[in-house]
Amino acid sequence: MTLPTSLLSSINSPADLKRLPVERLPEVAAALRREIVETVASVGGHLAPCLGVVELTLAIHYVFNTPADKLIWDVGHQCYAHKLLTGRRQQFKTIRQYKGISGFPKRSESDYDTFDTGHSSTSISAGLGIACAKDLLKDRNKVIAVIGDGSMTGGMAFEALNQAGHLGKDLIVILNDNEMSISPNVGALSGFLSRKMTGATMSRLRKDMEHFLKSFSHVGENILQVLKKSEGSFKAFFTPGMLFEALEFSYVGPIPGHDLNALVETLHNVKDFGQGPILLHVITTKGKGYQPAEDRPDDFHGVGPFNLATGKPHAAGPRPPSYTAIFGETLARIAIENPKVVAITAAMPAGTGLTNFAAQFPARFFDVGIAEQHAVTFAAGLATEGIHPVVAIYSTFLQRSLDQLIHDVCLPNLPVTFILDRAGLVGDDGPTHHGVFDLSFLRMIPNMVVMAPKDENELQHMLHTAILHQGPIAIRFPRGQGTGVPCDTELRQIEIGKGEVLRKGSDILLLPVGNRIQAAMAAAAELEEIGVSAAVLNPRFVSPLDSTLILDWAARTQRVVTIEENVKKGGFGSAILELLATDQRHAVKVTLLGLPDTFIEQGPQETLRTLTEIDTQAIYQAALTMMGKKE
Repeated sequence: MTLPTSLLSSINSPADLKRLPVERLPEVAAALRREIVETVASVGGHLAPCLGVVELTLAIHYVFNTPADKLIWDVGHQCYAHKLLTGRRQQFKTIRQYKGISGFPKRSESDYDTFDTGHSSTSISAGLGIACAKDLLKDRNKVIAVIGDGSMTGGMAFEALNQAGHLGKDLIVILNDNEMSISPNVGALSGFLSRKMTGATMSRLRKDMEHFLKSFSHVGENILQVLKKSEGSFKAFFTPGMLFEALEFSYVGPIPGHDLNALVETLHNVKDFGQGPILLHVITTKGKGYQPAEDRPDDFHGVGPFNLATGKPHAAGPRPPSYTAIFGETLARIAIENPKVVAITAAMPAGTGLTNFAAQFPARFFDVGIAEQHAVTFAAGLATEGIHPVVAIYSTFLQRSLDQLIHDVCLPNLPVTFILDRAGLVGDDGPTHHGVFDLSFLRMIPNMVVMAPKDENELQHMLHTAILHQGPIAIRFPRGQGTGVPCDTELRQIEIGKGEVLRKGSDILLLPVGNRIQAAMAAAAELEEIGVSAAVLNPRFVSPLDSTLILDWAARTQRVVTIEENVKKGGFGSAILELLATDQRHAVKVTLLGLPDTFIEQGPQETLRTLTEIDTQAIYQAALTMMGKKE
């Protein structure tokens, strides 16, 4: 970490890297780590996963001919060393910043980024597709998919392995095994992958066996030859290779993932192996080279700026608790009184606020791994037996479970509560992580109730309401701190489908959803200063709508502005238009404020809200336009 970065500054492509002797690669690794740690300490980002694959990244680009050989990163949050080595060193300090380079692989950014990623368990499927395409095009370049053991808990990975083994295509899968995804891995598969037999152990076992058998003259020599021929199968039996060999992959490993000599030698051998799928099992340490990240890799998965010397976040003034924290605390309160409440997460207990719940109620907490589809149907099974599951998943990841939501939960009308954290614009992780489609895809499903709280106090009452509801229900809330309102000590039930009047007015009706309510209230106050009387409703429910309340106030004002942190297509504004059309309210003028028909780039949340015209100023201006007034 004290080496100068001059060596790194001379590497602008993998071709430059290949000019170095292999003995100098550890220097490059040290320079990469320094650049990554210093940059993330300054601007935030994904640290622990990137530090864990520095040597692996170096070895891959050193041995293979990228970008002709195609490299696919699963999830992609571990790609920082890859970006530094592929011509983006000068832009690296802009990573995940507004107008900067992405924190994930992005094809539009570089030819070295083979496949756009951001969600897990996709690399083998994409790699197999690329390998099949190359076969059809008579292209003999290699395809390498790097996948973590956490992503291997996703069923899609095994669907791809199954087909890859069947087709027998030339595909190299590198299993980056650090026993973690974001939080420590769980499940039988993770336990199986952790059954590691080191090279030293294998070597000792082989030597002892040879010495023993040679004592039996010719009979022993014959047995020894048979064992040598079957050594791969013998090794596979004692390691996770047994699983992959059964899927028709040639298994190599496990090998140490921070030994550059071993990595380079093994990758050369794998590269020249020939036709057919290969799985290389590499053991790495998440957070390698930066002690705070090695000690607490889950805390350093994704971080904001921090003190480089201590690893601690920069001190900040008092801030309201996050929506996530309020959810976790409220669920634990409810669970004390209601023994049928259980919590489910998909490999993110800390990220979804369930760490304390898991500690208090270990038998009622289920981490299913990176398996959102399974999480939803698993919850449905629990619900059929009278248990009330609360499934906490980020909005962007719930997209993966749409069929299960429709078929397994909503069709039989089962009482399952869905908590959609990070709904709306999440900020620096960008388009793969913005949760901006949930209002559209949830409100279309029969039996699904969809709620959005105006603040953290209303969130706790909505959670209480959801637990009492005898059907599927979803609560979506944004990333970050709440509004700072005091929270009631007693929980109360909200009538399903009933909104509330926050502000009366006669000229125009503002209909904001969830976290857009504060912006709408501020806009209404500004409008009042210039003589425009704006009513503001809190719909609470996107489905079912409070039709009576909304139609009443729309009739009074004849002008409506809807505001949502969701795409306009099929969202809350669309629901209001449908309501007015169904009720033949053709004279009511409506303006929809919401996210446009495009994927939103990365950047600070407030910056993105301004750009997409859903902030206070945009609401104010939309109201002025409807009133025929100039600013």
